[in-house]
Amino acid sequence: MSISQATTLFEKIWRDHVVKDLGNNTFLVYIDRNFLHEVSGAISFKGLAEAGRSVRRADLTYATVDHVIDTFPGRGDQPKIPRGGEFIRGLREGAARWGVTLFDLDSELQGIVHVISPALGIALPGSTLVCGDSHTCTVGGIGALAWGIGSSDSEHVLATQTLVQTKPAVMRVDFDGIPPAGVTAKDMILHLIGRITADGGNGYAIEYAGAAVSALSVEGRLTLCNMAIELSARTGMVAPDDVTFEYLCAAPFAPQGEMWERALACWRALPSDPDATFDRIVSIDCTRLAPQVTWGTSPEHVVAIDGAVPDPAAADSARARLGIEKALAYTGLTPGTRLEGLPIEAAFIGSCTNSRLSDLRAAAAILDGRKVAPGLKAICTPGSTQVKRQAEAEGIDRVFKEAGFEWRESGCSLCMSAGASGETFGAARRVISSTNRNFENRQGRGVTSFLASPATVALSAVNGRISDVRKVLA
Repeated sequence: MSISQATTLFEKIWRDHVVKDLGNNTFLVYIDRNFLHEVSGAISFKGLAEAGRSVRRADLTYATVDHVIDTFPGRGDQPKIPRGGEFIRGLREGAARWGVTLFDLDSELQGIVHVISPALGIALPGSTLVCGDSHTCTVGGIGALAWGIGSSDSEHVLATQTLVQTKPAVMRVDFDGIPPAGVTAKDMILHLIGRITADGGNGYAIEYAGAAVSALSVEGRLTLCNMAIELSARTGMVAPDDVTFEYLCAAPFAPQGEMWERALACWRALPSDPDATFDRIVSIDCTRLAPQVTWGTSPEHVVAIDGAVPDPAAADSARARLGIEKALAYTGLTPGTRLEGLPIEAAFIGSCTNSRLSDLRAAAAILDGRKVAPGLKAICTPGSTQVKRQAEAEGIDRVFKEAGFEWRESGCSLCMSAGASGETFGAARRVISSTNRNFENRQGRGVTSFLASPATVALSAVNGRISDVRKVLA
């Protein structure tokens, strides 16, 4: 494809995948990869069969079991929730019927969709990827164009390998400067959401750029893109570079040999041209950024860890004021409450946001030689079976267990809404969590989820209260 000058990363991938312009900013787009999990995937397979259709490109379709399974050690084949087994059977039967590659519970490649799709090289720079999960935007971290879809759209992709989409505008977020020690990709994205609000990305595809992004590992970039959906954006993306290529070169589903060299030549042309035009640009100075913690019921309810719960009277809009008032009523917090030092009752490290090997290493570095506070429930669920095995080979599991964390199997676990995986925190009502959503009742009835980085979660678990990891690092 001949690409004109002054073109963004998004535009290059979009143009390469448009099958037909349908008018009114609506397009038929080719989909390179369709990833299924047991909930939306089972529904999509069922609809396909009932309509008498078949899978057009089984070789471009993948599936895994991650959402409704429990993560307890020695877990069986049957989930703890009603209909869970039905979803898993539906996925297995559909995958077997149409020859779709399935990473089942007994597979060493099983894991959370958005963890394994880039790690295995199923998602690739310049490709389009969809999945029946809103956090599919995660894999934009390797330079893919990826977004979440519903089961009916997934059925459409299964049957046609295409999807009808409206074209979003493009926003660039420049994270300038290098963040201080203790500040991670999770802190960067939480700060952005707090600054431009949870609606700030509505109608946009976001490209993250700047020195702080270039300095991130691929796993950090995946975290950054994971929470683009919490900005209401269509997707998040980071241009691929040598860091990306090194990450992908040994992935089992990535191109090999001559095909790898040809792919590299294409991928190197993907970054936005220097003079490309964006519909909106946001700049953030990371040099003074502090670790971030949410306090309310939206990711935009976030402050620096040494900050305080805001006063709704100081909000800059009626929408923000009402949101703060509602969050205060749910959490029981009051304006002016300091986040640092606030007691917590449980801690969770996991989810497609922060359950990769680098996340577990960061938490283990804090936990090593320390113990979880008495009476505090602490859980870690690795993002994939492969991550779990690698962590165990490094002794990370031992550090977690000796500190007092439960060491679990791979799965979505306690990131799933209201215990949809059959797991709970018991009586705990204040949970510090490395997940992506802090909605009302998200992690249990009446639970307040304080979102933070894995290192912040780990130190807070040790102290039994929300804690500033910079003080330990110093």
